[in-house]
Amino acid sequence: MVPAKLLKKYTKKSDYTYTLGAFPTFELLQNRPEYLEEVLVGSQVKEEIRERLDGLCGERGIPILENDRALERIRDKEACIVAGVLRKYEDCLEEKSSHVVLVNPGDMGNLGTILRTCAGFGVRNVAVIEPAADLFHPKTLRSSMGALFAVRWERFASYENYRDKYGEGRDQYPFMLKGATPLHCLQRPKGRPWSLIFGNEASGLPDSFLDVGQTVLIRHTGLIDSLNLSMAAGIALYEFTKGEV
Repeated sequence: MVPAKLLKKYTKKSDYTYTLGAFPTFELLQNRPEYLEEVLVGSQVKEEIRERLDGLCGERGIPILENDRALERIRDKEACIVAGVLRKYEDCLEEKSSHVVLVNPGDMGNLGTILRTCAGFGVRNVAVIEPAADLFHPKTLRSSMGALFAVRWERFASYENYRDKYGEGRDQYPFMLKGATPLHCLQRPKGRPWSLIFGNEASGLPDSFLDVGQTVLIRHTGLIDSLNLSMAAGIALYEFTKGEV
C-alpha cells in the first residue's frame, strides 16, 4: 500500500499509475486485482458506488481510503471522486490467438480506444511497437474505459522482435494506403491466427511493410487523405470478426 501522502500526479517514470474514475477502477478490480494497491474515494462518492467498491475490495483484500486531498493531488478532473492506485506490470500475448499490432501509435486517446475496440470484438491480444504512447498513462486508461485490463498486451522494441516471437504460423495483414487488396475483397484463409498491423497516426506504416504478408487498403473518398487510426482499426476488426462475436 502506498501512503496517501506520497501520492502525486502520474509520471512515466513512476512505478504506479491511476485509474481515474469509477468505471475503469471497477474493470481493474474485476480483471487485474492483483496489481491494485488501494482504492481512493472522495467524501462525495455516491452511496451505491461506495457499496459496490466495499464489496469488491472486501472480497479481494484491497484497502479503501477516503481522502479528498490525495484525490485532488492525482486527478485531472474535479468530477473524479474514485481512483485506483495501480502497480505497473508487464504482460505477454497468447501465441496461438489473433493479434492487433500497433506500430508506433502516438496518441493516448487512439491507443485507449483501440484497446477498448479490441476487447469489444473479442480480439484480446495487442502488440505495441515502441516508441509509442504510454499504455499506463491515466489518459490511456480512461479512454480505454479499463479495457487494458481485459486484454493481453506486450511491448516490443521493433516489429522484427514481434515477428520473430509470434510471426510463425499466422497470416499478417498490414493496413496501408498503398495496400494491394481492398478490405472488402480480401479472402482470408480460415483456421489460422492473424495479425492486423497498423501504423502511426501521422505517417502510417513505412514501405518496408509492403513485403509483409498481405497488404490491405480500406477504401474511402478523396475528400480525406486517410482515416483516423482508431476508426481504421475498428473497421478492420469488424470485418475480420464477422460471425464470430
